[in-house]
Amino acid sequence: MTELLTPALAGTVAGLGVAMPMGAMSVLLLQEAMRDRRTAAAAAAGIAAVDLGYAALATALGPWVASHVTPVEAWIRLAAAAILLAIAAHGLRGAAQDPGPPGPGAVPAAAGAAAGADHGHDGVGGGSPPGRGGDGASGGGGGGGGRARTFARYVGLTAVNPTTALYFAALTTAQAATLHTAASAAAFLTGVAAASLLWQQTLVAVGALAGRKVPARVRVWTFRLGYGLVAAYAVKVALPLP
Repeated sequence: MTELLTPALAGTVAGLGVAMPMGAMSVLLLQEAMRDRRTAAAAAAGIAAVDLGYAALATALGPWVASHVTPVEAWIRLAAAAILLAIAAHGLRGAAQDPGPPGPGAVPAAAGAAAGADHGHDGVGGGSPPGRGGDGASGGGGGGGGRARTFARYVGLTAVNPTTALYFAALTTAQAATLHTAASAAAFLTGVAAASLLWQQTLVAVGALAGRKVPARVRVWTFRLGYGLVAAYAVKVALPLP
């Protein structure tokens, strides 16, 4: 049991380490939750699924991932920055055009439109700022199908960030001595998945609470600020240029 507890704890720390920094995806997830909590929960699961996928790939092929992603990392970062800028521009344009309560699905539409160019995800809805958030009683996100599309969008948007792959590649390469068996690797991956999903769902709960408590006008400004942060993060991702 002790030989499994150590990699499980290491995976938990690794999962929190990659999930907790408040980047662009955290901003989008919070805004998603301000409209519809169930759809946001699907988005959170998509983000955590990518963390788990990269961790699994790195656990199996850590040195190979690091050596093959590093040479093209700058170009991948540039593509990711372009997608983030498209999301920010779409969201800011929607916030400027429609300051009133919108229908559900605003951020996923922007995310889907941006990701669709490179990942084949389709967008639905408009690009306006959030209306009344909450627990999904309004039916935001189009039910199960809408949540599945949201899950797919957030998988695509999260997967374009090569930093996560390099992060797990470095960790698993450094801990190769403790991840030498299938059981220890599975324990590590379980810790990663649980920690990442728990953190993302915590953001969903915070966003859903804010959606119920924050006045509509304030929520509009949080969208404008949030998309401004997404644009700034895109610039940060793109530098240094290849």
